[in-house]
Amino acid sequence: MNWNTKENKQLVEGILAIKNADEAKRFLRDLMTEAEIKEFANRLEAASLLSRDVQYNAIIENTGLSSATIARIAKWLNGSLGGYRLILNRISHHSPSRLRRGLNLSS
Repeated sequence: MNWNTKENKQLVEGILAIKNADEAKRFLRDLMTEAEIKEFANRLEAASLLSRDVQYNAIIENTGLSSATIARIAKWLNGSLGGYRLILNRISHHSPSRLRRGLNLSS
């Protein structure tokens, strides 16, 4: 992945410019379709479930993701970049009610 293209740098800068949950929801909804948002949310949920040693079948049932996608998430979850683990650790420090309020896509 080449992060040094103008477009990729702009995307990263845009994400870093987000100041709160409302801005995040607004940006994500403009950037992606509802289906894409759901897909990414399900991938993060799969990473969370994998980090708690939940079995693939339960993750498939819970998220609707394919076993191939879950296997790829498991590979990245345990990989050297650590992006999933970094974010899972950060969001685990927030209260569950705050997360639900902050990520409610219907508002």
